[in-house]
Amino acid sequence: MIVDPATGFVVGVRRVLSPNYDERPLDAELGLIVVHGISLPPGEFGNGWIDRLFCNDLPADAHPYFATIQSLTVSAHVLIARDGTLTQYVPFDRRAWHAGRSEYCGRFGCNDFSVGIELEGTDDLPYEESQYRALGQLIVALRRGYPSLRRAEVVGHSDIAPGRKTDPGPAFDWSLLERALAAAGAT
Repeated sequence: MIVDPATGFVVGVRRVLSPNYDERPLDAELGLIVVHGISLPPGEFGNGWIDRLFCNDLPADAHPYFATIQSLTVSAHVLIARDGTLTQYVPFDRRAWHAGRSEYCGRFGCNDFSVGIELEGTDDLPYEESQYRALGQLIVALRRGYPSLRRAEVVGHSDIAPGRKTDPGPAFDWSLLERALAAAGAT
């Protein structure tokens, strides 16, 4: 897997460009990778609703839950589906709107300096081996493409927005991510 820092895209993956991003502050260097979990409707996978949410095209009448989130303007840089395939919504050099009110090590507004990676899943259903493998490969590619990410922490959304967010949840196995990073060539 290759990340092209000149374009901000992972080479060769599906792209669905979200309008929900803006420029990063000029002094904001990438320094954090945030792992999220998402499913729409909750607990359902592989149906295209995440694309529609990130593109402001989620029909409120398609599911009762959608009426509660339809007005959100959110995105992530990348989604990793249950089968390990990637979809990129926002170039890495732009600020995706994934973290909301957040703080990491005394720095507020984590969207300014982080990469947001969504895993299709829930807090309480195990993530797939293919997702860990793809996440490990993506993190290694990001660290190769962006020197400021080489020593960046990988944290959950719950770590930067405690009490407000719970994802990727207790079903996310951090030791499996460590193994996937090692297998992908992390140093």
